[in-house]
Amino acid sequence: MGARAAAMEATRTRVLEAAATLWTQRWYDDVTLQHLADEAGVSVQTIVNHFGGKDELADAMADRMASQTAVTRQAPTGDVAAIVAILFEDYERHGDANLLWIAQIDRVPAIARAAAQARVQHREWLERVFADRLPEPGPAREHALNLHYAATDVYLWKLWRRDLGLSREDAEHGMRDLLTSIDPRKRNDE
Repeated sequence: MGARAAAMEATRTRVLEAAATLWTQRWYDDVTLQHLADEAGVSVQTIVNHFGGKDELADAMADRMASQTAVTRQAPTGDVAAIVAILFEDYERHGDANLLWIAQIDRVPAIARAAAQARVQHREWLERVFADRLPEPGPAREHALNLHYAATDVYLWKLWRRDLGLSREDAEHGMRDLLTSIDPRKRNDE
């Protein structure tokens, strides 16, 4: 990579990091391009040149965060304790920001796109980490995936950690119990 390309990539990264910082703490509409430029140490025109505008920057930031999540959520298939620990590590770092974004889905198209991408990514992750227990494709698999999705959703983390004030240890224990109880290999009542 040449010096110019490296400088452009460094600027792009600074802007994406500034967007992540501001949008994980404040409402999307409360953050202007000027706020983003100030946080990144660039001009508004630089942001426009690199991304086109606020919505396009939000899309790029969501893509970057999705890539980072894919890397940080590596877990061994079927190891419920490790899966839950990795998921909680992510939720403890980003759960509140995720909830802030989710609250804006209905008003901000860029956030709606990011949330849709995150749902697909979470489902694919569930299919990988629970591949050992999921039935063959069909209605039983869809049912099992829906149960696993509900048991690992950020809203459950919020309920336990924020609303009920459970310790991380107790909340992780609860999620492990849920995941163990919904293991389709243990079901005999269908």
